[in-house]
Amino acid sequence: MSPAHQPSHSVWQHAARRLFAKMLAEFAYEEILTPEPDGTATEGTSPDGSAHYRLPVTDDLVYRFRARRGAYGHWRIDPASLTPDADPLRFLTRAHDTLLGLSGDTTGHLIRELTATLAADARLDATALSAADLADLDYAALEGHQTGHPWLVANKGRLGFSAADAAHWAPEARRPERLPWLAAHHSLAHYRGIPTLATPDRLYREELSPAVHDAFARTVADEGRDPADYLYLPVHPWQWDETIAPLFAPQLADGSIIALPTDNDLRLPQQSIRTFTNISRPQGRTVKLPLSILNTLVWRGLPTERTLAAPAVTRWVHGLRDEDPYLRDETRVILLGEIASVTVEHPVYDRLPGVPYQFKELLGCIWREPVAPHLDPGERARTLASLLQTDPEGRALTAELVRRSGLAPRIWLRRLFAALLPPLLHFLYRYGTVFSPHGENAIVVFDEHDVPTRLAVKDFVDDVNTSAEPLPEHDAMPQDVRAVLLTEPPSFLIQFIHSGLFVGVFRYLAPLCEDQLGVPEAEFWSLVRAEILSHHERFPRLKERHETFDLLTPRIARLCLNRNRLHVDGYRDRRDRPHAAVHGTVRNPLHTP
Repeated sequence: MSPAHQPSHSVWQHAARRLFAKMLAEFAYEEILTPEPDGTATEGTSPDGSAHYRLPVTDDLVYRFRARRGAYGHWRIDPASLTPDADPLRFLTRAHDTLLGLSGDTTGHLIRELTATLAADARLDATALSAADLADLDYAALEGHQTGHPWLVANKGRLGFSAADAAHWAPEARRPERLPWLAAHHSLAHYRGIPTLATPDRLYREELSPAVHDAFARTVADEGRDPADYLYLPVHPWQWDETIAPLFAPQLADGSIIALPTDNDLRLPQQSIRTFTNISRPQGRTVKLPLSILNTLVWRGLPTERTLAAPAVTRWVHGLRDEDPYLRDETRVILLGEIASVTVEHPVYDRLPGVPYQFKELLGCIWREPVAPHLDPGERARTLASLLQTDPEGRALTAELVRRSGLAPRIWLRRLFAALLPPLLHFLYRYGTVFSPHGENAIVVFDEHDVPTRLAVKDFVDDVNTSAEPLPEHDAMPQDVRAVLLTEPPSFLIQFIHSGLFVGVFRYLAPLCEDQLGVPEAEFWSLVRAEILSHHERFPRLKERHETFDLLTPRIARLCLNRNRLHVDGYRDRRDRPHAAVHGTVRNPLHTP
C-alpha cells in the first residue's frame, strides 16, 4: 500500500476513540462489563441527561467517561470524555483475561478484527462526505459510504482479506469492477429459478448479451466440451484465487469447471461485500456470491441447500404479498426476489458431514432483483442503515432528509414508521412470517421530497423465519420452502423485529433524533408504539395473533452479538452457522406510552 493510502495519525486516533466508545457501550449493553457511577466526578448529571461513570480494569488503570442511558438499557458514551486514553487495543491488552474473561486465541483473533475495522473506519473518515452530499448519492454510491453494523464492534474484520484485498474489494473502496465467470458441468452444478426463469437459458438471455453468451459457449467448445452441458455463473476474483483455484483444482484439470471471460458489466460491492450491484445496467440483477472470509460472526459463503431453495422461497413470499390486497395495494411493499440460483458441489467436502460449514459454501450465485426497476418516477431508495450516518461535522443524514422534506421532525418520523412497520407487522400477524429487517436488509423508499413512503426488503432464504406454532396460512407452503425456512416459537419469532429493527437500528436512531431533531427519545418510542397500535386497530380480527406475537411485553430477551464472539463461539470452526447469544432481559420501551 502506498503512503497515500495510509491514514494520518490524527485520523487513526479519531477512529480509535470512536471505536473504543462503541466497544465500551456495546459491551456494557450486553453486560460483558459493568461500568459504575463515578463518585469522584465533580459534576452531576448534565442537562442532556448524561452522567459520569468509571470502569476499573486493574489497580492502576481506571477508565472514566460520560454517558447517557437510553431504551433497552442502551449506553451512549461521549468519545471525547474517555480518560486516561482512548485506545481499544491497549484496553484489550490490559482487560482481556481479567475484566473480559477472554481466552488467548479469542483475544488474538479479536485484535486482528478490531485492527482491520479501525483501518476501514480510518479510510471512511478520510473520504467522508457532508450530509448534504450523502443525500444526493444514488443507492449504489451511498452503500460505499456506510460505516457498518452499529451493534457489532468488530464490524469490518473481514478475516481472510489482505490490506490490498480490502483496498480493492471493500465497499468503501468504491471501485467498480468486472467479474469473471466460469462454466460448471451439470454433474456438479444445479440451477433453480422462478417460473418465468425456469430454465437457465431464460436467465442468460436476460443477463448476458448475445455476444457474451456466444463467447462463453465458444470458450467451452474450445475445450472440447458441449456448452449445453454447463451452467454459467459469475465468481468473485478473490474467491477464485483463494478458494476455487486451489480447492477445485481437480475439476479445473478434468474440465468439469472451465474459466470464462468477464461479461463486461461493471459492478459495485454493497455493504455485505459479497453482493454486487450492476452499475452498467441498473436494470440488471444484483449477484450474491460466496466469499470465504469471516466477517460479522460468520463465514460469508452460500449454503448449497438454501441457495437452491432461494427462488422457491421468493415465489412463496411474493405469493403471500400478491394475494393480499393490503400488502399489495396499500403498503406496496417491495420484495426484492432471489429469482435464480446456481450452486456447484465440491465432490469431497459435500460428502463429509463433520467438516466446518464454510467448506460447504464455496461456489454458487444468487441473482436478486435490483430496487431501481420497482421505483416510481421521483422515488429513490436508501438502506435503513444510512439513516444512522453522520458526517465529519456530526450532522446526520436523517437531519438533512428531514430538512429537505419540509416536514416537522415528528411528522417525518411518523411517515417513516408508517412506511416501515405495517408490512412487517402484517407478515408477522397474518402469516406468522418475519423478515430480518436490520439496517442492510430494510430499504426505505422516499418520494421526490425525501419523505419516507414505503419499504423494500431483501435477503429471503437466509433471513425469512416462520412460526413453529402451526398456522393455517402455512398449510399451502411448498415442501421445498418448508424444508429450508427456519422456524421459531412465537415468543422468539418477534425477536427478528425487536432485535433486527428496534434494538439493531432504532436504539441508535432514537438518541440521534433527540440530539438533531429535537424529538425526545421517549416520544420517539411512543410514535413507534402508536404505529403498532394503529395496525392492531386496523385488523381487529387478528387480535389473537397480536397477543400470540406480542411486541408490547414489559421485557424482552436480550440478544447479544458481541457476547457470541467473545464468550460463546470465539473463532472456532463449527459444523453449523452460529446464532446470537441470549443473556437476560431488558425493559421494552414499547410496553407503555
